[in-house]
Amino acid sequence: MSKKRKPKMEFRYYKMPEGSPILALLGQKWRQSYGRDIDYLHFHNYLEIGFCYEGQGEIVLGEQPMRFKGNQFSVIPKNYPHTTNSDPGTVSQWEYMFIDVENFLREQNGGGSTLRTERMIQRINSRAVLQTVKESPKIAALIRQLLDIMRETKEYYMEEAKGILLALLINLVRENKIEEQEREEREELEGKATIPISRAMDYITLHYMEPLKVKELADWSHMSETHFRRTFSAYMKMSPLEYINLVRVRTACEYLKKTDVPVSDIAHKCGFSTLSTFNRNFKQIMGSAPYEWRKRPENFEQQLLKFEIHSKEGW
Repeated sequence: MSKKRKPKMEFRYYKMPEGSPILALLGQKWRQSYGRDIDYLHFHNYLEIGFCYEGQGEIVLGEQPMRFKGNQFSVIPKNYPHTTNSDPGTVSQWEYMFIDVENFLREQNGGGSTLRTERMIQRINSRAVLQTVKESPKIAALIRQLLDIMRETKEYYMEEAKGILLALLINLVRENKIEEQEREEREELEGKATIPISRAMDYITLHYMEPLKVKELADWSHMSETHFRRTFSAYMKMSPLEYINLVRVRTACEYLKKTDVPVSDIAHKCGFSTLSTFNRNFKQIMGSAPYEWRKRPENFEQQLLKFEIHSKEGW
């Protein structure tokens, strides 16, 4: 019996201009009837921000169809399946920007990566939105301002664009305030934790997939086991074992979102000795069983695995 063919989905990739975190698609070319003869979704390699000036139709975000009209904007994470369709017999005018969020924010941090930067990136990529100007006037105004800067290209426009882009991304982060997957105390720990505790956390990051014992961490940190447990718990507001399980569960979330690896294999990859231990810890931290969490709409990257992907360079 032949395997059932996956539905088609298209990967439309863009090349970012040299020295710019923004690729702008502007002008009358984008006044058109969207979705002509296209009955499949697509996704991109960068964050997409669109502003609709006129027209009406349907935009599909993941599996959710939504009506669009003029004076609305969309923010769609990279790798997020979507499509835009004008109503039959009508035209719509959009303008778009594709944003290299990760490299831009890390560049703002001096080329490095901090927990704070990674949390910002995570929030920006946490969901797709379609909103009216009235619902989010500040974000809408920043989008329009950035589009105009990229259109006019005045002297030092890129420096100005980067400043507005940073303000826009910060506002998107605030808008996408999601439940943090690790304790806020970890952020406070930066610059505050003792070297031994930092060493232990680095060791956990490198060895979470192995059978870890608290005594092993204490020895690595040059502390007695009792003193290590007390010091770690005081800084992290959780026990060393709870933190190990948190790291393992967060890693499991990435596998669940981005692969179709069986849950039992993920449990093993992430350092859990049995599937039942994994399921128990996962539900305790994330609030649902792994297989249920994997099906949630916000875990959109995993949904790409259901499709036959075709690649195409963007317009």
